Amino acid sequence: MDHGALRVIIVGAGYVGLVTGACLAAIGHDVTVVDHDRPRIDGLIAGRIPIFEPGLAELVAQQAGAGRLRFAEDLAGHVCGADAIFICVGTPPRPSDGHADMAQVMAAAGDIARNLTGFAAIVVKSTVPVGTGDEVEALVRTIRPGTDVAVVSNPEFLREGVAIGDFMRPDRIVVGTADPRAGALMAALYRPLTDAGAPLLHTSRRASELIKYAANSFLALKITYINEIANLCEEIGADVGDVARGIGLDPRIGERFLKAGPGFGGSCFPKDLLALMKTAQDHGVPLRSVETAVAVNDARKGEMVRKIVRAADGSVAGKTIALLGLTFKAGTDDMRSSAALVVLPQLQRQGARIVAFDPAGMANAAPLLPGVAMADSAMAALAGADVAVILTEWDEFAARSRGGRDGDAPAGTRRPAQPPRTRGGHSRRLHLPIHRPTPAGRRAPAPRKCSRIARPALSWHFLDLFPLGHEPGHPVRQTAASAEKP
Repeated sequence: MDHGALRVIIVGAGYVGLVTGACLAAIGHDVTVVDHDRPRIDGLIAGRIPIFEPGLAELVAQQAGAGRLRFAEDLAGHVCGADAIFICVGTPPRPSDGHADMAQVMAAAGDIARNLTGFAAIVVKSTVPVGTGDEVEALVRTIRPGTDVAVVSNPEFLREGVAIGDFMRPDRIVVGTADPRAGALMAALYRPLTDAGAPLLHTSRRASELIKYAANSFLALKITYINEIANLCEEIGADVGDVARGIGLDPRIGERFLKAGPGFGGSCFPKDLLALMKTAQDHGVPLRSVETAVAVNDARKGEMVRKIVRAADGSVAGKTIALLGLTFKAGTDDMRSSAALVVLPQLQRQGARIVAFDPAGMANAAPLLPGVAMADSAMAALAGADVAVILTEWDEFAARSRGGRDGDAPAGTRRPAQPPRTRGGHSRRLHLPIHRPTPAGRRAPAPRKCSRIARPALSWHFLDLFPLGHEPGHPVRQTAASAEKP
């Protein structure tokens, strides 16, 4: 082991566990990732990564090859001599009340307690309700009375699609503990990152637990706010992209998370907001702004369906809809709380035939969307479609719907005319990508969208869900015949 390296155990070989383990190994520590799922561990030992995350497969292979990263099925035999044991297991919402289900966390804590032989820091990296650290510590001391242990809160702030960069170049590292030994150990663990400039924030354990929920809830509020502003922009003839830039340049507000779209989804925001709401209600402090954000986000998906139907001349019955993008966002294969899971079934119930393509999420999406035909490429999905919808903002879809520099459009396309003017003389922008057929003998209408749009053979056009995705001059990926992964 290198000088200064710590022995680290990661319990849970899921998204957070694999990224955390591989990155801690990459900064010089000796890491063992443990999971009771034998096929998953066998696959990892063989070099098969069970999740899609750019750069993760290469990083895991590199660190495993260097001998700093290993995988095991049981804790026994690995806890002895460990400096830090991370709990990185799932905390899904309970169907009954939306509160985080702590069964996996407590099971991991019990397993760790039964195998402890000396002092170690038990680090809870899973996103957990306030007070979980107290419960974990109580359980450990019940199983192993008198044991020398410190329970630390160390929330993760990883974004799917850029998780490795988020870990290696974090905005902040939050450590919640009152134990000075654990505080010093965590400082040593993250020293390669803090020496590079990452801020390390020491807090109480409960404050650390709340920081993760509070941060995600605030970002969700920004998304919900700009989506409501987008609805207003469509009615008054304003450009929500201009509005978002205008308010985002205010340093008190910031430009990030001000992108109108079909609403937030994924593994974090929806469950974290529900869990925070439940915690607040249990303590008699309801968070009305968070409750409203959840309600508005749920309604946003239904509004997307209505936009598609309106743009398809009032009915999708008997029409073929090409749906580009199924995952909850670009850069991941995660289907959890994706808008597609709401929008597509509603369109099917109204008689639409759906043909879909996603660069990374097809395997995960297919069993969740029965009756949806999965195409081999974006162009295959578009062939013969009456309506085209970009639901996830992959770069290649933005390239197809907006075009790039002159000469960049795919073969068989042309630039649309300027968008029509609406009341007040403003260009009106809709935020949903739609295509409608043009009757024979009639000129195709210009799409109601301010940015440039490529329309193959004038047979369909897009109204883009993501008006801020690629501003003029921003390079986008584009191919003439097939969709490739960005």
